[in-house]
Amino acid sequence: MFGAVRVKVTIDRRRILQLGLAGLAACAARRRAAGPRASTAAAYRRAFVIDALSGPDGDPRERDPEALLWDPGVADAVASGITAVNLTIAAVDDDWATMEKAAAWADRELAARPDAFLRILAAADLRTAKTSGRLGLIYGTESLAMIGEDIDKLDAVHARGVRIAQLTYNLDGALGTGCLAAEDRGLTELGRAAIARMERLGITVDLAHASPKTVDGALAAATGPVVFSHTGCAAVNPHPRNVSDAALRACADRGGVAGIYFMPFLRAAGQPMLDDVIHHLEHVIDVAGEDGAGIGTDGAISTVVVDDQFRENHRKFIRTRKAKGVAAPGEDENVFMFVPELNTPRKLETLAERLSARGHRDARIEKILGGNFARVFGDTWRG
Repeated sequence: MFGAVRVKVTIDRRRILQLGLAGLAACAARRRAAGPRASTAAAYRRAFVIDALSGPDGDPRERDPEALLWDPGVADAVASGITAVNLTIAAVDDDWATMEKAAAWADRELAARPDAFLRILAAADLRTAKTSGRLGLIYGTESLAMIGEDIDKLDAVHARGVRIAQLTYNLDGALGTGCLAAEDRGLTELGRAAIARMERLGITVDLAHASPKTVDGALAAATGPVVFSHTGCAAVNPHPRNVSDAALRACADRGGVAGIYFMPFLRAAGQPMLDDVIHHLEHVIDVAGEDGAGIGTDGAISTVVVDDQFRENHRKFIRTRKAKGVAAPGEDENVFMFVPELNTPRKLETLAERLSARGHRDARIEKILGGNFARVFGDTWRG
């Protein structure tokens, strides 16, 4: 199209060397950029990937036990690469009937989708879920309100398949004080008895949502590892849902794990972002070591579609929680409870890639992704 133009170019040997070195540097940079991604993808495939508070779309406590999960939600769960999730079947002040309704829905889902889901009752089941490419469902509770003051009912909770349970939610309870209660009474004698029974049965003790005195009391009462399934670091953002450095260290010292959530409480105000998650994770590593860090997103696996209906539902959700007095500071009608850069079923792989880019080794990343929680479950479950 254009006429040829002949240009005479003279380049000395120094310039050739400079160009050659620049080319080599560019190639090396490309290899460094590609290397961690390829390595991290392999690490993600190898790892036990455990989200210590999550699940397929929707809250099982609000589902019709006869209605199955929609197909795209099932597909997302399988495609996520997640090995297992702590699925909440009871929270706040839920009674036994509410827990049973949620458990019945999960039971039905497991029976209807054996190619997609696996019930997790023992540590060996995590390996089965991993090798078979299914999502393991660990029944968990965000409160033990359903047992009232009858510790013997914990036997029935365990028999129903629960393998991880919080002592309390945000407010005061029979076992201890929640993190938003006006007065911090700490762990009660009933709470100490509950911890002893949970350890004997093989239910992991979860201190998420507990007050500082309840955390201290539980750490003193427990004989084995305990966890914070979903929390943040108070030193990074001083919020009642976040825990102190002393608690993080004490938890790790007894073999426990703190799972960092993807919630607004990661920052003082505004939408939580990926950098906030990284900041909290790296703080846990700094104060408690890489064996004490994990993930508990407190969100669903599938991508959240932010449309007018979602915004309205979110507003209603926040207003309802505030009306019940269980909303934490930072719960806002205009702040969503997910991290935009991680709003995908493969969110934990994306997180792993960012950690790798920041220089964290694959072995450490595999621990954070779920290896640490798998170890704790192996230490605390029976059978």
